[in-house]
Amino acid sequence: MSFHLVSDVHGAADALGRVAPAGSTVLVLGDLVNLVDYRTTEGIVPDVVGTDIVDKVVALRAEGRYDDASALWVELSRDRLSDIRADVAARMRSEYLAVSAALSRYRSFVTYGNVDNVDMLISTLPDSATFVDGESVEIDGWTVGFAGGGVPAIGSSGEVSHEDMADKLARLGPVDVLCTHVPPSVEVLSTDVIGGRPKASPPILAYLLEHQPRFHYFGDVHQPRALTWRIGNTVCRNAGYFRATGRSVVHHTEDG
Repeated sequence: MSFHLVSDVHGAADALGRVAPAGSTVLVLGDLVNLVDYRTTEGIVPDVVGTDIVDKVVALRAEGRYDDASALWVELSRDRLSDIRADVAARMRSEYLAVSAALSRYRSFVTYGNVDNVDMLISTLPDSATFVDGESVEIDGWTVGFAGGGVPAIGSSGEVSHEDMADKLARLGPVDVLCTHVPPSVEVLSTDVIGGRPKASPPILAYLLEHQPRFHYFGDVHQPRALTWRIGNTVCRNAGYFRATGRSVVHHTEDG
């Protein structure tokens, strides 16, 4: 028996509906909608505000000028911010519904990432899906813990403080498998070789060192320096940038 793990779906609903046989167990580790794909400048935000604005913001972020990128976004969007927010929200809901339709083929457990709107995500999930955050479930005899959310960065809706992440992990206690959206604070796992900005969680690293689960699965970093790393007895694995790969990581529950 096995379960499939995907992260960073970013609107790839069609691929999600084909990733596993109907009735499979699929774990989704956050970022279900696509605000902007930095490889192609496709996504909800460029559709709403235009690619010219997004190209400028992306260029600044690629240079590591994150504060300048945020300031430019505020300047260029100020006069129509309420309209932009309403349009973005409507398009996000549409993408959540498409992802929900894909998930209806599976038994799924879903947590959230930094770009997700948690309330909207939960309200659109199919009956076959379970939202999990700061809690554990048993899958084929394995205790699987989930702690969703992104690291503090630009104030997006799915970010959580390090303190809140530590509280979630404390509620879990020991598990066989830890599932998060963000990686532990290990440079090769948390640094994107394209985006550059680290997405590292010190509380997750502390949890791994203390409890040593057999596996830790995560996403968020689209182009990491390493996909797999070992921290003590824990095998850490980036589940991948699903929008780009269309592939899952398969965890075989008979032998891990």
